[in-house]
Amino acid sequence: MPDRAPQPVDRQLPTDEARDLISLVRDIAQREIGPKAAEEEEAGRFPREVFTLLSRSGLLGLPYDSEYGGGDQPYEVYLQVLEELAAARLTVGLGVSVHTLATYALATYGTKQQQVEHLPEMLGGGLLGAYCLSEPSSGSDAASLRTKAVRDGEEWVLTGTKAWITHGGVADFYTVMARTGEDGPRGISAFLVRGDAEGLSSAAPEKKMGMKGSPTAQVHFDGVRLPDERRVGEEGQGFAIALSALDSGRLGIAACAIGLAQAALDEAVDYATGRRQFGRPIADFQGLRFMLADMATQVEAGRALYLAAARLRDAGRPFAKQAAMAKLHCTDTAMKVTTDAVQILGGYGYTADFPVERYMREAKVLQIVEGTNQIQRMVIARHLAGPETR
Repeated sequence: MPDRAPQPVDRQLPTDEARDLISLVRDIAQREIGPKAAEEEEAGRFPREVFTLLSRSGLLGLPYDSEYGGGDQPYEVYLQVLEELAAARLTVGLGVSVHTLATYALATYGTKQQQVEHLPEMLGGGLLGAYCLSEPSSGSDAASLRTKAVRDGEEWVLTGTKAWITHGGVADFYTVMARTGEDGPRGISAFLVRGDAEGLSSAAPEKKMGMKGSPTAQVHFDGVRLPDERRVGEEGQGFAIALSALDSGRLGIAACAIGLAQAALDEAVDYATGRRQFGRPIADFQGLRFMLADMATQVEAGRALYLAAARLRDAGRPFAKQAAMAKLHCTDTAMKVTTDAVQILGGYGYTADFPVERYMREAKVLQIVEGTNQIQRMVIARHLAGPETR
């Protein structure tokens, strides 16, 4: 079977700087990420050294202000970087998206003093972040969270458990939503917690069907003491901060999903043009040709959708509905395209000798994280028809 390297995605980028940036990312992906992906995912190995390299290369703070070590890149460019990384290994692409999500609160709602003190290390100092909203008993219903922060003089005492935390146990800082007041969304505040804070611990990573190299774990806060300057935003503003962060984070998940789908499509095309049956490549058979055509169309449509939402965000226009649409469509596309890739490879697709079975297992989680796709449909419907009547 010929070794047919996939063609790079033909991207519409706004500047020469952005084109150079994509070239850098592709080089890192081809040299440092892709070749080790299958082996390290099978072993459940977290590639911390890759994130260190990305930080040194200026790729962990792309959408943030260069005054603090960010890249000053529009979301339109940042998301295409994520797509390239996720195509090489979803653990890396998703990890960068989660780090960006964890940094959002401080970068957007922090005081000038907080930003000067903390952002440079978070954006380019080798630190890695985690985002703590979900709990064992509150996932989609995040406003019912129970983790508490109680004021004690000039400090806060943080107690509770967060669940499903990407980078749980390996993160250098955690952006944590905790209850500081009344029940419901108005009693929640945001805090920035060091990864080595006394009283902070993590459970063993969850045993997952995919993304085994990305640790997902419960994080426990047992009387963690925080100075008031570690509170981000106003008291009671935490839930609004969390929802605002998730609007942007959903675009990151959408881009990662399209990267994964593109990788599966490339593998399917490579196999179908090289595999011969009945004296000719199986890509000659109309049934498979039409599958490939549908897969490619779905990938291109998803890419256009997340980029349209990103351009709204970059223009300072409302984009929450479009972000939910992008997350919904792109992650459903990733599930469909990876499943079809397994089908095109037939029995080989079901083996670990080819990456498409891993892609299919990884795609499933994208329909769940940062708001299930059922939640995305609720968000979209509220924009169309208003809140549900009770």
